[in-house]
Formats: sequence, C-alpha cells, structure tokens
Amino acid sequence: MENWIGIGIWISVGCMVGLLMRKVISRSEETPGHLPILLILSSFGATIGGMLGVGIFEFQEPAALSPGGMAGAIFFSFFISFIYRWGIRGLL
Repeated sequence: MENWIGIGIWISVGCMVGLLMRKVISRSEETPGHLPILLILSSFGATIGGMLGVGIFEFQEPAALSPGGMAGAIFFSFFISFIYRWGIRGLL
C-alpha cells in the first residue's frame, strides 16, 4: 500500500515542479492551454524518474518513498519540464 502512496506523492511532486517551472521560465508568447500539458508531462517525468531512482539507488529494499526514488522523481520532473519549456515548446 505504501508504494501506491509513494507513486501518488511522485505525481503531486511532478505537478508542483511543473507549476514552479512555469513561474521560473516565463514565456511572453505563451498561448493558453499549455498548463495541463506541462502538468501531465511533469507528473509523467516524476513517475519515470522515481522508478529509475528506486531501481538504481534502492535495489536491496525497493520502496517508493525512499530517498533515491524522491530524488529521481524531482530530478527527472525538472528535466522533462525544462525540455518542454525551452526545447520542444519553442517548436510548437
């Protein structure tokens, strides 16, 4: 049960990181409707990063609420949000 709670926390952290990246990297030419896409991509990045963090750092005792899982979720969520805000978003 605690792993499902951890995954829910990863998704929440991803949404918070997406909102933070929206405030940090402001784009003047931004059109409405990109916030849901940013939140979904950030949550997806946090989930994938959390799984990678648990798989790499917590191999003996895998748990979603481990330091490796949380660090991976935060890092990968920032990475995906940054790519969307600066890279791919500029092409759309």
